[in-house]
Amino acid sequence: MTDKRIVLCTAGSEDEARKIGRHLVEQRLAACVNIVPRIESIYRWQEKVESSTEWLLLIKTTVDRFAAVRDAIRELHSYEVPECIAISIEDGSADYLGWIDQSVK
Repeated sequence: MTDKRIVLCTAGSEDEARKIGRHLVEQRLAACVNIVPRIESIYRWQEKVESSTEWLLLIKTTVDRFAAVRDAIRELHSYEVPECIAISIEDGSADYLGWIDQSVK
C-alpha cells in the first residue's frame, strides 16, 4: 500500500469541474485532476430519486494532502453536500508515484 490517493468528486458543470481542478493543482494539493465529461448520476436527495448530468473529477494526491483537498472542495463547490471520497492506491509505477510526491510538495 502507498500513501497515494485518488479522490472522486462530481461537479454540476464543466466550468465548476475546471475551477476546482485548476485550484487543486495550482495550490499543489493534487498532482493531476482528470475530468470525465457528462456522466449520468442517479441518486437519492431529500427523499426523492433524482438524476443529473455531472462531470467526474479524478484527483491524484497523497494521504497528507487529503484533508486540504476535502476542505478546498467544500469551499469551492456549489453543492450542499459535494462528493469527496478517497480511494487508496495500492501500488503503481515508482516513477508516477514519485511524480505525485514532487507535485504536491
